[in-house]
Amino acid sequence: MPAHVTTATRELGDSRVHVDVEVAPDVIEQEVRSAARTLGQDLKIPGFRKGHVPPEVVLRRVGRDAVLDEAVRRALPGWYEEAVVDAGLAVVGDPQLDLAELPGRGSPLQFSIEVGVRPLAELGTYQGLEVGRREAAVADEEIDAELERLRTAAASLENVDRPAARGDFAVLDFVGTIDGEPFEGGEARGYLLELGSGRLVEGFEEQIEGAAPGEERTVRVEFPDGYGAERLAGREALFEVSVKEVKERKLPELDDDFAADAGGFDTLEELRADVESRLRQVREREIDAEFREAVVDAVADAAKIDVPRELIHAKAHEMWHATGRRLERQGIPAERYLQIAGKTEEEIVTEAEPDAERALRRESVLAAVVEAEGIQVSDEEMLDSLRKAVSAGGGDPSDKQLAKALDRARSRRTDEELRADIAMRKAVDLLVESSKAIPLSQAEAREKLWTPDEERGERAGQLWTPGS
Repeated sequence: MPAHVTTATRELGDSRVHVDVEVAPDVIEQEVRSAARTLGQDLKIPGFRKGHVPPEVVLRRVGRDAVLDEAVRRALPGWYEEAVVDAGLAVVGDPQLDLAELPGRGSPLQFSIEVGVRPLAELGTYQGLEVGRREAAVADEEIDAELERLRTAAASLENVDRPAARGDFAVLDFVGTIDGEPFEGGEARGYLLELGSGRLVEGFEEQIEGAAPGEERTVRVEFPDGYGAERLAGREALFEVSVKEVKERKLPELDDDFAADAGGFDTLEELRADVESRLRQVREREIDAEFREAVVDAVADAAKIDVPRELIHAKAHEMWHATGRRLERQGIPAERYLQIAGKTEEEIVTEAEPDAERALRRESVLAAVVEAEGIQVSDEEMLDSLRKAVSAGGGDPSDKQLAKALDRARSRRTDEELRADIAMRKAVDLLVESSKAIPLSQAEAREKLWTPDEERGERAGQLWTPGS
């Protein structure tokens, strides 16, 4: 893809840079014509069908300055992304953008950017480090808890002729009203409710406890102010409830017959061994991820990295915005999340600053390792990463489809981001493969031997040199 922008970068200190950007005149004219075509879709001009007004006519009718202003407004975010790639920047936080006067015909557009960038790391020892690693032990209590969960899943419900207690199941018919009027979602028949599950509005289940089969009860509840259905939030409701049945859970005996039903095992001991194996596999995956992070943190501890306070705060904001986008995709507005948490956005951001600093330090040392080791990412590795990402989502793309996706990605910043992400994963692999795992207790004992005024990355008595 031909470059649309040219850049010149100047360091400002404190991990900030100033970038002068210039957009070529022919690129400006392309965007002006594109904006004119878009504006022409809504113009009604005699002699032309709606949506078919030529750009030249739009420019005459609306005026070039107005169309240019619209073109720049639309294209500026893309030019910013291109400028970041062209300058080779790993930006942190939002930029300050200064746009010069709009250019005349045949002149380039100029604007400047000031933005935080990932701090540089001066690597210390980064291979052969000894790092603490937990053992993947599984306690008997954990196995017992999993067996109990399996028993609960295999339990049957049996009718009882007694008042309902917490943990029982009640079959209910109910009709809810507010100010004497039924409301949508307030009526059910044959509803199976586990008392104590918290599935219904607070206070409902507690008022069913003690009710016997065939009993009628009036339940009074108040919907909380933050209730999902706004028409009910903060309002009091009455429910006329009929208890049709009370059921209790009957757990199977924990014996060889249960082992056969639960997994086709001959004995309960075989089932226990299988449960332990599965729990150990889960624990090992957790520990693998934990160890990878610990190795990177050890490399960061051995490096010299200056992380300005302002950059940490900007990174924390960036992390919150990413969280907000994930919440939105799950159907939870960020404002609603803040309301539930009882915190402001700034409070959330401030609390995230330690994680933000840790993330910046990790990214910095990994970028330095990528450069020091000359780590490259091939197109095949890009394809493999895309294939895994699509497969994780339930897709099964062909190589031809993936190649097309890769071609499309080459024209966007996402290509650079994906390559950087893969390169950093390869850097982590390199660091982990070269490191030596030691018992966590040994690593913690070494940590206590630090003296407060030692410089970061230096250990008393060279305790952290490879092979010590």
